[in-house]
Amino acid sequence: MVKITDTTFRDAHQSLMATRMRTEDMLPIAEKMDEVGFHSIEAWGGATFDACIRYLNEDPWERLRALKKRIQNTPLQMLLRGQNLVGYRHYPDDIVEKFVQKSAENGIDIFRIFDALNDIRNMETAIKAAKKCDAHVQGAICYTISPVHTIDQYVELAKKLEELGCDSICIKDMAGLLRPFEAKELITRLKEEVSVPIQLHSHCTSGIAPMTYFAAIEAGVDVVDCAMSPFAMGTSQPPTESIVAALKGTKYDTGLDLKLLEEIRKYFEKVREKYKCLINPISERVDARILLYQVPGGMLSNLVSQLKEQNALDKFEEVLEEIPKVRKDLGYPPLVTPTSQIVGTQAVMNVLTEERYKIVTNEVVNYVKGFYGKPPAPISKELMKRVLEEGEKPITCRPADLLEPEYEKRKKEALEKGIVKKEEDILTYALYPQIAVKFLRGELKAEPIPKEKEVSKFMEVPTEYVVEVNGEIFNVKIEPVWGSELKEKEKKETITAETEGAVLSPFRGMITKIKVKEGDTVKKGDVIAILEAMKMENPIESPVDGKVEKILVHEGQSVNVGDVIMIIK
Repeated sequence: MVKITDTTFRDAHQSLMATRMRTEDMLPIAEKMDEVGFHSIEAWGGATFDACIRYLNEDPWERLRALKKRIQNTPLQMLLRGQNLVGYRHYPDDIVEKFVQKSAENGIDIFRIFDALNDIRNMETAIKAAKKCDAHVQGAICYTISPVHTIDQYVELAKKLEELGCDSICIKDMAGLLRPFEAKELITRLKEEVSVPIQLHSHCTSGIAPMTYFAAIEAGVDVVDCAMSPFAMGTSQPPTESIVAALKGTKYDTGLDLKLLEEIRKYFEKVREKYKCLINPISERVDARILLYQVPGGMLSNLVSQLKEQNALDKFEEVLEEIPKVRKDLGYPPLVTPTSQIVGTQAVMNVLTEERYKIVTNEVVNYVKGFYGKPPAPISKELMKRVLEEGEKPITCRPADLLEPEYEKRKKEALEKGIVKKEEDILTYALYPQIAVKFLRGELKAEPIPKEKEVSKFMEVPTEYVVEVNGEIFNVKIEPVWGSELKEKEKKETITAETEGAVLSPFRGMITKIKVKEGDTVKKGDVIAILEAMKMENPIESPVDGKVEKILVHEGQSVNVGDVIMIIK
């Protein structure tokens, strides 16, 4: 008998439509999903936490509690990025321990814990914290292919995870790269050399996942991850109903009721219709190029979303070609959050700036310095030279050993800001201090779900309007300006991109830090501001030696591509 974990509430919509499914569309079908008899329902973690706050104006903790109230018989499962939790950097041990504790208290039964570099040091604290909560701990191994990754390595990793007390092992094939014969060999070896259950997670991006599942099932895999068919295939998982039907009547029969699954399918068909304009054709079809570029499902849909946000979707092919080059430069990390964002966003930067590593994101800097863990292979010497100061060397210890406890500090800050209504709010603030303040103050609004006629202009700023005044129709064309303060200064001073000394925003995003003052003297290459774009912090460097004459933005201000940030002469 093979068991099934259903991913419709988490990875399926994360992969197909950048994690935009709302809680209101999950709750009506939750009890019916609970009747099926799934091994577990993956409903939380991954990018859902960030997306709830940033785009949907929803509290992820409330989503979890609401689902747990309706799903009483099936274990709820989450994806946890080890020391990264559900964020994009390493958090101190006290934050990790508190987050795991609160996740268990709010309803998580199974913690699938992984590290993007397969550096087990980054998983240990989360594993111990989850075991302390008497939760089921699943150690996940990120599967990828490269000149330095082997099946022997994956088997050794599984043994170490079992020694740490993991209750099961998951092979996390986030890009759909695991081929049938390799799956058969890997699962066979794992079943021989570890004693805990083995689960397989894959994506249909390359088109081979269903075949890989059958090879793995024949080799003895215990659980496979699937999604309800309206949210399956493409960059998502194989369809739940199809796998159930294919195994019916065999020794692998799942025992799940196809009629009940059909009722659920009809519901999700309507949900898909609601979000159809968010599902990009690139994400819903098989793309064999992934076997070359190795882009995971969730990364692919987010990459499309990021390029749309920058009005640069025409650069998609160039970015795909740049990704494996950046990955090689960084020592072949598996492409899964956060390394998928680190590699993907840097590739976008390289393409949009038309110069490789002209801007190096803070995350790439930290990665090169060893703050994410040990890369699978050496980092390119050229990139090391670009990032490291003369004589500086990457760290070799567990990255979190260098982090001071942070929970009490963040708690004090959050209380002073008046944004704490429950203990979980402190964790939300600790994970995302910039966006969480606005969210917890109620200053954010959910982004609209685009209609069919709006989809081509989704995420773009309208510049032409039809205006009626006293019965007369006027066609009005406007030039958008991001931020009222910048608008007022441009009115008074007519500062433009052509102004001498103008430093321009290379991307659309938010200014999170201004590191200079008017009158300061700076050198070429000095970081003058931090721009958060595409979920990454991007340093803006001074293009010249000079003096800061004017600063035209403030922290927390949104800017568009080409906006003037400051004047340096």
